[in-house]
Amino acid sequence: MVRSRLDAMVWAVDKYGDAVRLPLGPKTLYFFNHPDHAKHVLADNADNYTKGLGMIHAKRALGDGLLTSEGEVWRRQRKTIQPVFQAKRIAAQLGVISDEAERLVARLRSHSSAGPVDVREEMTEFTLNVLGRALIDADLGEFDSLGESFEAVQNQAMFDAITLGRVPLWLPLPLQTGFRRARQDLQRIVDKLAADRGSRPAGDDVVSRLISSVSREPDQRAGRARMRDELVTLLLAGHETTASTLSWTFHLVDEHPDVWERLHAEAVAVLGQGPLSVESLHQLTYTTQVLQEVLRLYPPVWLLPRIARAADEIGGYPIGAGADVLLCPYLLHRHPAFWPAPARFDPERFTPAASAGRNRYSYIPFGAGPRFCVGNSLGMMEATVVLATIARDLYLTKAPGYQVTGEAMLTLRIRGGLPMTVRPVS
Repeated sequence: MVRSRLDAMVWAVDKYGDAVRLPLGPKTLYFFNHPDHAKHVLADNADNYTKGLGMIHAKRALGDGLLTSEGEVWRRQRKTIQPVFQAKRIAAQLGVISDEAERLVARLRSHSSAGPVDVREEMTEFTLNVLGRALIDADLGEFDSLGESFEAVQNQAMFDAITLGRVPLWLPLPLQTGFRRARQDLQRIVDKLAADRGSRPAGDDVVSRLISSVSREPDQRAGRARMRDELVTLLLAGHETTASTLSWTFHLVDEHPDVWERLHAEAVAVLGQGPLSVESLHQLTYTTQVLQEVLRLYPPVWLLPRIARAADEIGGYPIGAGADVLLCPYLLHRHPAFWPAPARFDPERFTPAASAGRNRYSYIPFGAGPRFCVGNSLGMMEATVVLATIARDLYLTKAPGYQVTGEAMLTLRIRGGLPMTVRPVS
């Protein structure tokens, strides 16, 4: 588990099947890998399950944001944030996303004669720019240290998850020293965003809503910390998941030239009609299928840990109160009983005919139940627009000999980045 969390989960399923009890030091983990198990834990009996192993320990790094909070705190936060992600408001951000996608293509094109470019880094910049403009009405590009601070927070969160939060934060370990600097930097950035937004009339963006929400806090210091936790969680989860999905997409498309040819043809046909609209976005059907298949093979949220409040039974197996329960979308999406040739990259799985009758809980890239990802519509819109825009104009090819390996952090991302050469279509 310490060397490779993902490999440990793959080994458990291969050796023992869909329901596995894993004794792990002082803990016992209960790992379930069937759609019916996921449905029970995430939807049917969701009130019995709180955030579990890893997430509760990551609170030291992430604070009490939407990703880690529970109960009334989580419901209040969700109520504050939810309106920003309403369908009508997200649809109105299409112009922002399209504009940022064109800027990304221009940046990539400028590298066409300068050797490989790190596509994961470029996708991270793109997604942060979109979140800044679409959600918080700010230019995040002015904060040069933002990406580095996010990385330090994520590293600390994973360290706390692995060590179960037993290593004191005050120890002068390089990782923890970097985290303390990052938290101070993020507080500075959040304070500046709040000050800038507060000097203008309130809007319907996240910062305006958070300013209104924390203004009711009797303790101003606690209010500042809550705003930091919620904004950091939103930005970290929002940009990392989509950037990871896009990175895996360009890796897989490079491995399958026939897929690129179809993406290119569809992009030319649809984007050639003029400015992208919500109606024309729906015409990018093959582009959407490609992204759905990428999310099947490499779901950014690869593990869903839960703790049972009370004793329960999952798929006929009893578990006790306080049990650590694990669901793994990465493996659920590769279950051979629900996905023929599960390791094969095949966007045709997501045609309407192929999807008909599929078990709803065999595919949960955005989770399920009450904690279904609030930002799924924005993330899919971003990924669809940028994939089509790049496929229209550019070939991206991995650097010769580069081996892509996964890294199971808060998201399932490509370890060490993704160097690719850029070649214009014409």
